[in-house]
Amino acid sequence: MRAPATLPLYVGGFLGPFGGAVLAVLIPQLRDAFDASTGEVAAAVPAYLIPFAALQLVSGTIGERLGRRRVVRAGYLAYAVASVAAALAPAIGAFLAFRAAQGAANAFLTPLLLAGLAEVTPVRGLGRAVGTFAAVQTSAIALSPLCGGLLGSLDWRLAFVVPAAVAGALALLPPADAPPRPEGTAPPALRAVLTRRVGLLCAAAFAGYAGVTGVGFLVALDAADEFGVASVGRGVLLAGFGVAGMLFGRAAGDAVDRFGRVPVAVAGSVACAALVALLGLAPSPEALGALWFAAGAGSALIWAGLNTLTVEAVPANRAGGTSVVSAFKFAGNAAAPVMWLPLFHSDPRLGFLGAGAVAALVGAFALPLRRRGTL
Repeated sequence: MRAPATLPLYVGGFLGPFGGAVLAVLIPQLRDAFDASTGEVAAAVPAYLIPFAALQLVSGTIGERLGRRRVVRAGYLAYAVASVAAALAPAIGAFLAFRAAQGAANAFLTPLLLAGLAEVTPVRGLGRAVGTFAAVQTSAIALSPLCGGLLGSLDWRLAFVVPAAVAGALALLPPADAPPRPEGTAPPALRAVLTRRVGLLCAAAFAGYAGVTGVGFLVALDAADEFGVASVGRGVLLAGFGVAGMLFGRAAGDAVDRFGRVPVAVAGSVACAALVALLGLAPSPEALGALWFAAGAGSALIWAGLNTLTVEAVPANRAGGTSVVSAFKFAGNAAAPVMWLPLFHSDPRLGFLGAGAVAALVGAFALPLRRRGTL
């Protein structure tokens, strides 16, 4: 695996989550720019995420059928155009429409980039490469508020124009196509993804986001309500999860190569189940931050294992399997507030305990994925 071949894939992996997460810090500027309410501007978050998640049910298969290079190049160009259009939007309605176009375009990028990374990586180093990819995506989520704030201090439009320029450059460096199919072989089909193995991976991915990654809003609420932590302090506290993912992502990938995909995912699940449940018992904001940081490290183990299993799950339609599992990740993220807020309002400890129980399900769904005589 050569660095020049994989670097554009990692940069592309950074771009997608950055585009989704950068909006939160820009809400005040956008509210003033469009003379809109906070609710109207906040609607740009689901406007991006809904098409992003929904289209991933089919985007990988489309990419495999039409060719990864062609589809990723088109996705980058569409993302760039939508980003520039969002920067130039005259009103909030148009801005929301262009945000939806950004999300739709990104649905054709992330899963195909991950599949392309798996294609150029030797099996013995696949865990490290996938763990690094996950760390890059986590770093995008962790750094987007800082980068967005810096760009927004100059002009909020730069937070859309700069990623557009990056996407335009990346369009010149798309991933390689899948190896040619043997003559007479049917083209990749969505039905190849409809297997028990992919179903278990989808369930594990949903649980991973609903029970761990998507719990950040509960941490923020607990920090504010229980300890009176101000907004800046809450931001620093929440960033600890992403920083841990950045620091431990590559090491988690190395652990996958050494100990196996399923054991590492299960270990991360067990650790996160305990850590998330303990968040509700934290006696201080410092303890809350330490537990959330540790949960970020445990999450790196989960995703290094699950992502590696995912890119290997459907050899005949690698990107198709990857994109379907990714869709369920973001479904879990969207479901987390609905699942945990009622319990949290009843008793904060119950909200975290419920999320911890779902985090444990990641391991339960991953265990049957261990094939005899394999990792």
